[in-house]
Amino acid sequence: MKKFFKILLGVVIIGVIGYTMYFLYQKSQSAPVVFETESPVVMDIIKKTTATGSVNPRKEIEIKPVVSGIIEKLYVVEGDMVKEGDLIARIRIIPDMINLNNAKSRIEKAKINLTDAKRNYNRQLELLEKGVIAKADFESYETAYKSANEELETAEETLQLIEEGQTKNSGDKTNTMVRSTIDGMILDVPVEIGNQVIESNNFNAGTTIANVADMGEMVFEGNIDESEVGKIKEGMPLILVIGALEDVSFDALLEQISPKGAEVNGAVQFEIKADVKLKKDQFIRAGYSANANIVLARVDSVLAIPESLLKFEKDTVYVEVETAPQVFEKRYIKTGLSDGINIEVLDGISKDDKIKKQS
Repeated sequence: MKKFFKILLGVVIIGVIGYTMYFLYQKSQSAPVVFETESPVVMDIIKKTTATGSVNPRKEIEIKPVVSGIIEKLYVVEGDMVKEGDLIARIRIIPDMINLNNAKSRIEKAKINLTDAKRNYNRQLELLEKGVIAKADFESYETAYKSANEELETAEETLQLIEEGQTKNSGDKTNTMVRSTIDGMILDVPVEIGNQVIESNNFNAGTTIANVADMGEMVFEGNIDESEVGKIKEGMPLILVIGALEDVSFDALLEQISPKGAEVNGAVQFEIKADVKLKKDQFIRAGYSANANIVLARVDSVLAIPESLLKFEKDTVYVEVETAPQVFEKRYIKTGLSDGINIEVLDGISKDDKIKKQS
């Protein structure tokens, strides 16, 4: 009986040892590698560089007054469409007290001179009618009387100009009535009724009453890095993507590259401008931020593969093409244009080939 148990124990120990060895053997065997494949596709490849900037009106005008004073009335608000000559604002003039006093004094002197000249004129006219004096002697008094009349009118007009910015004979209040100088849209009215404004002159730019822009002509103004500026030239097409307008792009044409760069955050940037081709159903607001993709080269409907499938051997390029399940052969290819992700294949493979992916 004891012999039986000894034999049974020995069999169990041998079985455990055998199973352990088998288990360890199985664990040491690595699973077979299965390579994934990818086929070439027909697509458009566009090589481009990107410039960042904003879209602004080509023509934007600051409307400034020609007289200083107080804003008495505003006729427009942001977003209004105006024509050339439309009223923007009315200004109430605050006259300079010294000039005002001088003008009033001049009127009083002109009235005194006119009274004296009129008295002499009437006296000499009576003598002329009686034949006491010659007509030649009378004419000097007539001239003096007319000159005194003219001096009084001039003095009164000067006072009116100082007080109101216009004269009674000038018609329209060209000085106090601020008008638009172009057709366009009111972008901004940075003043309020009651604000004091300063006239535009040789020593002062003046206060801006409104900004008017022609929204029918827009330009992209952006910057491009010095490493890319040598690849572009005037006349190149751009694809404009505006952040505020989803899934919408605009065509543009590069029309200007600055000859001088400016350092921005340690990098030299060159300013560029491009004419934006507007769409009838899309309104672009002034100042929208945008990215301009400048098309350096383009090919349409060509056979292409991801650049990650390429392998290199000295000066040649090849891919591994599947000839049987999980069996691959080296195939040398000729490549064309690349956009940094996909590359054009000119020769060496067909659309039906399956190319081994990088492991």
